[in-house]
Amino acid sequence: MKKWYEELFTDYADAYDRQPFTQGTPGECDFIEKEIAGDRTMAILDIGCGTGRHAIEMARRGYRVTGVDLSPSQIEAARIKAAAAGVPVDFRVGDARTLDFHGEFGLALLLCEGAFPLMETDEMNFAILRGAARALFPGGKLILTTLNGLFPLLRSMGSFESENPVQGAGAGRDFDLLTFRMRSRLNTFDDHGRPIALDYDERWYVPSELTWLLKQAGFAAVDIFGANLGAFSRSDPLTADNFEILAVVTK
Repeated sequence: MKKWYEELFTDYADAYDRQPFTQGTPGECDFIEKEIAGDRTMAILDIGCGTGRHAIEMARRGYRVTGVDLSPSQIEAARIKAAAAGVPVDFRVGDARTLDFHGEFGLALLLCEGAFPLMETDEMNFAILRGAARALFPGGKLILTTLNGLFPLLRSMGSFESENPVQGAGAGRDFDLLTFRMRSRLNTFDDHGRPIALDYDERWYVPSELTWLLKQAGFAAVDIFGANLGAFSRSDPLTADNFEILAVVTK
């Protein structure tokens, strides 16, 4: 039986690219490029790359990029977009929990819940972080955004419902304080306009927990910031008003 994230992304490439949270790619890539000081000799791994928006933009800027995603249809769409843009990107279908890379990359990306933290167990989410660490050479960086547990923790469910920026989110939110998992009903449409109704389940993280997990996964230093779509910055401290955490992590 397919998991909710596998079912959602079976036929959702065009619909995904129309979501408002995908429109900040150039500004996010400005930040990524600054973090690696514009070093175009550095190989980049985009984990959970989806339709390749960050991978293609970085390749357009002259970087060598590999993109991995669990969804064959997302990877197919990414390859089509890369060809249309005239840029080479090595897109591969693969599972972020079982990455088979060992010290080949100087930078890894885990952005916009492309893989982490969608998995159904904490162990699976942790396996993604370990795989990212293995893929990097010593001194390499991981840039990660993930759901900020402070956001729902400090809001009533009614307030959270009205403030959630994810288009198509449905009713029935259930934030479990024991597990920091949010269970919700997603109502949206696939690429052919057919309705999709899915029960989804995502893990939210608080900064202290995320820092500990990243260090356990093999990283040496973790810097935490607030993630602002399209405008990542080291100048933005994390607050409960940030929907996502931005972490810049060094191996």
